[in-house]
Amino acid sequence: MNQTIVRGDVAGALDCAYGERVSRETRLGLLYAASAFLIWGLTPIYWKLLLQVPAAEILAHRIVWGLVVVAGWMSLRGRWPDLAAGVRQPRTVAALAASTLFIAVNWGLFVWAVNNDRVLATSLGYYINPLVNVVLGLVVLGERLNRRQWVAVSLAAVAVAILTIAQGRLPWISLVLAVSFALYGLLRKTVRVDAVVGLAFETSALTPVAAAFLLYQKTRGVAVFGSQAVGTDVLLVAAGAVTVVPLILFTLGVRRLPLSTAGLMQYIAPTCTFVLAVFLYNETFSTAHAVSFILIWTALGIYTYDLQQRLRTQAPRTTASPAD
Repeated sequence: MNQTIVRGDVAGALDCAYGERVSRETRLGLLYAASAFLIWGLTPIYWKLLLQVPAAEILAHRIVWGLVVVAGWMSLRGRWPDLAAGVRQPRTVAALAASTLFIAVNWGLFVWAVNNDRVLATSLGYYINPLVNVVLGLVVLGERLNRRQWVAVSLAAVAVAILTIAQGRLPWISLVLAVSFALYGLLRKTVRVDAVVGLAFETSALTPVAAAFLLYQKTRGVAVFGSQAVGTDVLLVAAGAVTVVPLILFTLGVRRLPLSTAGLMQYIAPTCTFVLAVFLYNETFSTAHAVSFILIWTALGIYTYDLQQRLRTQAPRTTASPAD
């Protein structure tokens, strides 16, 4: 009898300790992920400080200094062997080479859009992104959509059509941002390397081109870096951290969170950019914009509800993964 009580006490203590660990991991996950999405959502403020710098030069500095930051992280965590193992596989190299192209387009267009007063378009793009992922699943992976997913995608298509008719042209910035990031995500799912290791490959591949461009600009005497205020140079160097740090935080966060929670939190970033565009930068917000955003928000509500319902039918997550 006493042995049974002792065993019960020990089991209860272990369950309690495990529960506290999971709770602690979840809180850390929420902190990391929220920080990542907030940084992403508030980066327009940062890029607006570099209005005097051409978007191409900003992109080049993001890449070069981003490699410096990610290399430091890889060295600190001892992750270089993981990258070396990945690049020995031709299919992994091919997928990462393609993802490199898409993320470069995404980074460059985002900066250009922000510095050309198109912050609202970037917000719409990242609101649309999850729905583009659904379409890619249908077209590329042959997945079947259920009724709720069809409704969500259809509402998004109507929203794009309304903006196209109202503006007389496709909302190309939003669509390119959404599609490039969706294709980037799809490619990265096909390789067995995590986000930071993959980013090390991408920035390493892009850096020679970026560095050559910066050198070319310097020889022509048109480079902003080193020719204006020291504060501008500091902002350009720090662009590497602005690019890499939120991705590291995101990686640390999602490993500790259920998929449904991470899925909901991804809307923090476009919501921040929406608020900045409308209330801080006073960008035009027409009736067509209002109707389109309402349709997109409704579509995302349906999509999120559907995701939660499908996750409930799967085995519940019971463990917290260790950090990268």
